[in-house]
Amino acid sequence: MEEVKKRVGAGFGVILLREEGGVSKVLLGKRHEDPEKASSELNGAGHWSLPGGKLDFGETFEEGAAREVFEETGIKVDPTSLTLVSLANERVPTAHFVTMGWVAAKFEGEAQVMEPDEMTQWQWFPLTELPEPMYFPSEHVIANYKAGVIYSQTQTK
Repeated sequence: MEEVKKRVGAGFGVILLREEGGVSKVLLGKRHEDPEKASSELNGAGHWSLPGGKLDFGETFEEGAAREVFEETGIKVDPTSLTLVSLANERVPTAHFVTMGWVAAKFEGEAQVMEPDEMTQWQWFPLTELPEPMYFPSEHVIANYKAGVIYSQTQTK
């Protein structure tokens, strides 16, 4: 059995939106099918996910969110353009994270698979037609954004 970590981590999911033919689309990545490679303590292997990751020691939330987007996609996010849209307390039996959801108003570049051992592809999806299965923290960030609600009650999977 996997060891339970007795700490709470902080992570991000960043919503990147673009308009295509009058449709608002969000960038999502497919996590590796192999749980060892999917790099998710919240059990997201094979799921679609927002770009994001974990806060590093000494970073501001905005710096960490922008860094993670760049590391995963090659897209450069202006950290000053980030707006907090979601906060959730995510728990599984083996991990516990506070997940912050951000929307980036300014970014440049095209999504590329920068970490092929973790993510296998990036695609733009209409906000109204999300793929399945969705990584539950990303699903919560998008749902909160769409509902205009920042805080989600404790989430357990």
